[in-house]
Amino acid sequence: MQKFSKEYICTHYADDPSRYMGAVNPPIFQSSLFTECEGNEPGKEGRWAYTRVSNPTTDIVERKIAALENGEACLAFSSGMGAITAAIMHYMKKDCHVVAVASAYGPTKNFLEKYLSRFGITVTWITGNDVQEIEDAVQPNTTLIYLESPSSMLFIVQDLKAIADIAKRHGIHTVIDNSYATPIFQNPLDFGIDLVVHTASKYLGGHSDIVAGVVVGSKEDIKSIQSNERELYGAVQSPFDSYLMLRGVRTLATRMKAHFANAMDMADWFAKQDYVKEVVYPYYHTHPQYELAKKQMTGACGLMSVILDMPGEKMVQLGKELQLFHVGPSWGGYECMYTCGGAFLTEDTPTCRKGMARIHIGQEDTATLKEDWEQAIKKVL
Repeated sequence: MQKFSKEYICTHYADDPSRYMGAVNPPIFQSSLFTECEGNEPGKEGRWAYTRVSNPTTDIVERKIAALENGEACLAFSSGMGAITAAIMHYMKKDCHVVAVASAYGPTKNFLEKYLSRFGITVTWITGNDVQEIEDAVQPNTTLIYLESPSSMLFIVQDLKAIADIAKRHGIHTVIDNSYATPIFQNPLDFGIDLVVHTASKYLGGHSDIVAGVVVGSKEDIKSIQSNERELYGAVQSPFDSYLMLRGVRTLATRMKAHFANAMDMADWFAKQDYVKEVVYPYYHTHPQYELAKKQMTGACGLMSVILDMPGEKMVQLGKELQLFHVGPSWGGYECMYTCGGAFLTEDTPTCRKGMARIHIGQEDTATLKEDWEQAIKKVL
């Protein structure tokens, strides 16, 4: 495939106004069925038959995201978990074994550890920051290494090239959740990872108005997932959500640069506050894996954590006093978010640390965000 800039892919790639009566913005093909007619003959490349399998609106956004990830093909799903579970199940066999990062997204962990256990599938949880730990975790029946780099609360970075090399040496497949870095800042397929998944509800959508997911990989893998895990489980993305995701993708490169710049400014500011013990952000110079992050990423998003030096009840009150930071479980939209998962921990866990608050820095100007924190801290401390 010809090499295009990320900005070109977001704004122009896979668009063809001549197919849609000159419409700059492609129409929403809100149709479940496509009949055999002129221009949509059986066997013709790009022919559509049933939206559960493929759809013209969805096809455009899938082609854009595949190009952004330097992948051969992409499939869109009705949720991030739809994409994640399809990618995992693509490589599962009865009584097989999975190596996975312990700080992965909670529902993903539940799926691997609880749901798949009924089929005799076992999991070894690893921190992900030690390549030898991953090598040691491999068993004769290991079929998959599941990664999330950087992971969403602790922001542990995994060495993608080294892990992909281990996997190939043992005949094991690899899947990574790349929702954090997005294809703008990280392309895991370039390092040898087999499949990339995204919770598109976050940055790919970008406006906090869709629930969606994608899987990107080789044509062979994607074709198999399309006719098996996606078609049979039915978690296909609707044409309207594809339209909304396409709208989000058009500004993805621009938005991610703004999130990154804002997050770096806020990280510097947080690091100077007396009530902040530590800033946890993979592209900040104090992160223990900063050099690895720079090696395989070209930037980072708006999501970080801070370790706060205050009692748990004060951390909860802080969330109530902040006016521009919403309290909630998601991130990746235009807005700022605050969650204090480590407020009442007495010790660190595999997914959170004592006193840890996760913060998403949105599209607002950082001067206003700092003022908001200052007024809230005065009320709390």
